[in-house]
Amino acid sequence: MALRALIADDHELFRSGLKQLLVDALGVEDVREAETFDQAIEILTDEGAGDLVLVDLRMPGMSGAEALAALRDGFPNAKIVVVSAWEERAEILAALSAGVHGYIPKSLSAAEIAAALRSVLDGRIYVPATIGRRDPGDPVAAGNSAAHGESKLTLRQKEVLNELLKGQASKEIARTLDIAEGTVKIHLAAIYRALGVRTRAEAIARLKT
Repeated sequence: MALRALIADDHELFRSGLKQLLVDALGVEDVREAETFDQAIEILTDEGAGDLVLVDLRMPGMSGAEALAALRDGFPNAKIVVVSAWEERAEILAALSAGVHGYIPKSLSAAEIAAALRSVLDGRIYVPATIGRRDPGDPVAAGNSAAHGESKLTLRQKEVLNELLKGQASKEIARTLDIAEGTVKIHLAAIYRALGVRTRAEAIARLKT
């Protein structure tokens, strides 16, 4: 099945390079382009979301996590990925909390970006290594609170969490642990409550800090 993607970024040169990477490295056959968030929404609404939607955080019309959450809710079958020059930990966590499937810094090499996108297309959440860098003045060590929440988990929930941190989707976790997918989802809900997060991506990001 032919892959379809949309690149939403106001920098023409970057769009051109990313489009070439999608075609050459990932075999995407249909790559559409938008230079504003409103234009992206118009294309997605008129033509369908396709498989992959890559968005920049600083293009005209983009309102951060709120816009990302609306995009995720409006087009649930597409993989929504932020590709941004901004690598601040708070920005990354906010985007992941909105439910996107990955946050890719523009500072990565072409090979690294391709690998990250392959991971997302395979059903994993891509969290950049920069998430581990603590911003100056951060008042709370998020990793400590996450560790406290993790200590409340049952043995089975810890097994599910371990597979989650490998980037496994619910079906893959169920297969690995030989349990029903519905059971995995119940365990995930308990894990999210214990860690004080709402999404799979946020849980991964919290525990990788």
